[in-house]
Amino acid sequence: MAPLWLLLAVPLLLLPLWLLSVNFRYYCKMAFYYSWIMALAVPVIPLCLWRGRDVDNMRIVRSALQHVKNLYGIKIEVKGLENLNIKGPYVIISNHQSSLDLMGMMEILPDRCVAIAKKELMYTGTVGLACWLAGIVFINRQKKSDAKSVMTEAAQTMLKENIRLWVFPEGTRNHDGNMLPFKRGAFHLAVQAQVPIIPVVFSSYNDFYNRAEKRFTSGKCTVQILPPMETRGLTTDDVPDLTEKSRDLLISTWDEISAPLLKASGKH
Repeated sequence: MAPLWLLLAVPLLLLPLWLLSVNFRYYCKMAFYYSWIMALAVPVIPLCLWRGRDVDNMRIVRSALQHVKNLYGIKIEVKGLENLNIKGPYVIISNHQSSLDLMGMMEILPDRCVAIAKKELMYTGTVGLACWLAGIVFINRQKKSDAKSVMTEAAQTMLKENIRLWVFPEGTRNHDGNMLPFKRGAFHLAVQAQVPIIPVVFSSYNDFYNRAEKRFTSGKCTVQILPPMETRGLTTDDVPDLTEKSRDLLISTWDEISAPLLKASGKH
């Protein structure tokens, strides 16, 4: 067992680093973010196990994670929440800036809605098991044939079990705010199932987070939920145009809701 003086010395030695080093604070906060989410998964798992793999378990996950924004002093303003109040299945598409998107997702996640995530997430210990129990759909992005097969199955499951799916059409995180080209999987999924697409836009995180600058502070974020885009009557031939139209809509909305935050932080 370490002597008492050593246990007291460690925080005293780290305190100057915390006060003087932006980088040190950033890495500490990010490490705590991931560690806390993994820790929260521990009590979530037994609560979900009795039901087995079921999308209703996402309610438990959502409840466990909704407080995380408060730990970091992040205020989330939600606009257009009424646009999620439609019956039946639908596909939510949103921009993907960082793992911090999780906070905005948990703020607005509707019932019976799960994300489509990369298969690697399934192997991340307690988090992977909690995600599996919550019904998250995993795809192998390296194998297009497998991803296409999963999407086809997901479309059938949506209609059969009244499930909503959340998809990040950029396919990966994009930290600088400028949206990457959209992959078409989410749009093929919506057209195949003939269900609406609901665009969700997270504003710039620059008010409180910047990966390049190693900055993670308190701040504000806006989540804008846009009206549903109908796909009824559309076919596979319409998917390319639908994809570009959706991307243009998300970009213009991101510019609009991010401008006040960027101006306030001197980045606009």
